[in-house]
Amino acid sequence: MQSNLEWFRTFRAIYETGTLSAAAQALYISQPGVSLHLNSLEAYTGYKLFDRSARRMVPTEKGKILYNFILEPLKKLENAEQHFHRRSQSERPTISVGMCFETFQYTLEEHIAKLPFNLIIKFGEYPQMQQDLDNGLLDLIITPQKGDQKNLIYRPFSKERIVLIGGGETDVTELIKLLQHNEIQQAGQFLKQQLWYSTAADMEHLTHFWLKNFGEHPDFKPNYIVPNISSIIRCLSDGIGFSIVPDFLCREALDSGKIKFVWEGNKALENTLYFGTRKKTIYQQELEQLEQIFREKWEMEPVVI
Repeated sequence: MQSNLEWFRTFRAIYETGTLSAAAQALYISQPGVSLHLNSLEAYTGYKLFDRSARRMVPTEKGKILYNFILEPLKKLENAEQHFHRRSQSERPTISVGMCFETFQYTLEEHIAKLPFNLIIKFGEYPQMQQDLDNGLLDLIITPQKGDQKNLIYRPFSKERIVLIGGGETDVTELIKLLQHNEIQQAGQFLKQQLWYSTAADMEHLTHFWLKNFGEHPDFKPNYIVPNISSIIRCLSDGIGFSIVPDFLCREALDSGKIKFVWEGNKALENTLYFGTRKKTIYQQELEQLEQIFREKWEMEPVVI
């Protein structure tokens, strides 16, 4: 079995950063790649080089000896590489970001062509985004849910309010009277008889809103399951039916009168939106630029119904 110089470079990165994910970021490789290099080096040397814990990779005595032995030679090799390698002016960093489709469409889509770096957008469930962020597969996530991974930090930047909307041609006269007279259970019965729109990914909005305001799980199924909230807005525009959606996503349609704001509930349902990042990143400047786009969008158009 022959050794590989990259194994030693990876070993040094783990030793100095303390975690596999941070080493992966420092080396521009995946976390599974870091694990593979370390396992190969340990098999080659015949020694365990780190004690693995949930929070940190702690070097063993053999690991400390190896680090001290290879540090200076690696530095010399890196200096030679930096001196003789001519970088291309077109080299651009690549940032991977996770968020829901609607947030991307509402906030980031119009700015992509002007960004000075490459961008990969991933849509999916929030728990998977958190895992991908922790594993180094994503650099930033926009999420209403905070995870408990020790290597991640969450910074709040805005709020979304979950509200009941109706189609532009929906007759809400009877429902408004019931709500004004605080006849909540009758309003719930009325709503159960109506046409409903939802998405497979956002049934939780309907469930949480119903639980908070009617004290029970919704015992009906939406009539139409569409791909995303933008589809709901288009279907309800100048149409008939109801849906539960985040307010900022339907502001334009509300302002134009294509849909109707019906009710925010007696107990407003709000979610805090967070920027999720790793504690250590080599892309701080790029992430700050992306975060500024989000802050400016929400500051310019405050979420108010």
